Amino acid sequence: MSKIVIIGAGAMGSAFAFPCLDKNHDVTIIGTHLEDNFIDDLKKNKNLHPGLKTTIPNSINVLKFEKLQNILGSNIDILVLAISSKGIDWVAEQIYKNFNNSEPPMLLMLTKGLGIYENKFELLVDKLERLLNSKGIKKINISAIGGPCLATGLANKVHSSVVIANRDIKVAKKISDLLNTSYYHTSYSDDLIGVEVCAATKNIFSMAVGASKGLCSNNTNSEIKEKNYLNTASLLIRQSIHEMEIFTEHLKGKKQTVTGLAGLGDLYVSSVGGRNSKMGFYLGEGMTFSQAKKTKMEKITVEGADLIFEIGKIVKQDFNEKKLPLMIAMIDAILEDKKLEIKWENFS
Repeated sequence: MSKIVIIGAGAMGSAFAFPCLDKNHDVTIIGTHLEDNFIDDLKKNKNLHPGLKTTIPNSINVLKFEKLQNILGSNIDILVLAISSKGIDWVAEQIYKNFNNSEPPMLLMLTKGLGIYENKFELLVDKLERLLNSKGIKKINISAIGGPCLATGLANKVHSSVVIANRDIKVAKKISDLLNTSYYHTSYSDDLIGVEVCAATKNIFSMAVGASKGLCSNNTNSEIKEKNYLNTASLLIRQSIHEMEIFTEHLKGKKQTVTGLAGLGDLYVSSVGGRNSKMGFYLGEGMTFSQAKKTKMEKITVEGADLIFEIGKIVKQDFNEKKLPLMIAMIDAILEDKKLEIKWENFS
């Protein structure tokens, strides 16, 4: 049995606690400083998680932020980060406060993302390592989870598959073995870069696939589109995988990772439904991003769009529309706030 502490009481952090518990680990969920009221409400509702529509078992400790330092001061085996990508700076500071004189436990990131640092692409795992190194914490072991695993499905114990990535394959396998259950099927990889690049960029491409119904034809009615758009969706999925391979190799990840759980698997889940796919639908129907955001998804986070705002300009510096026609089309639609236009003739 291992002691696992999860920082972040959102849907995925809470769902991740279920296989940990079923593997007989000692599991604690600690809310961030922004989740105190959420945890109070959770307790009042007998641990019924509003995002998961599932009750968190009493054997999983759910604590408020005020308990963080006490918990981190105990003997932890794995510290799981289930915060938003914008919270990386915050969580780095919390780790520093508690481990500035000692080596942190193994870190496992559920948070996915890709940013820019000094005009170059930077994975969130690398950002976290850079922040901790700058604070004097040098011995850091960071793993990440990728793959097609929706939080509600995991909390309801449907069969789900993920890949655990660490630059050291032995560490990846160790964590995979610690988490594998009868329904949470874990594999492992040493391609940390590839897994993280796929986890981030699939959000852009799932918007593209989500646009397939509107894009499938300019000369037919909505009824025919409804019955036949899957031809176009398949084409967009194929092109998405091709461009993810190019982009992943550009960032020094492995091409074969894209056709596994972290790439193709996660793209499928995100394209079938979800916030990115929903935004893509509106773009495919001819709306601009600002129109769709304001009238349809005003209070809903669209990770693919956020990623484009973060990395879009640098992508266009490194690639042209003949190399990455689909990704560039999505970037232009979001950054220039114009109707989505696909240059099909540039597809491979």
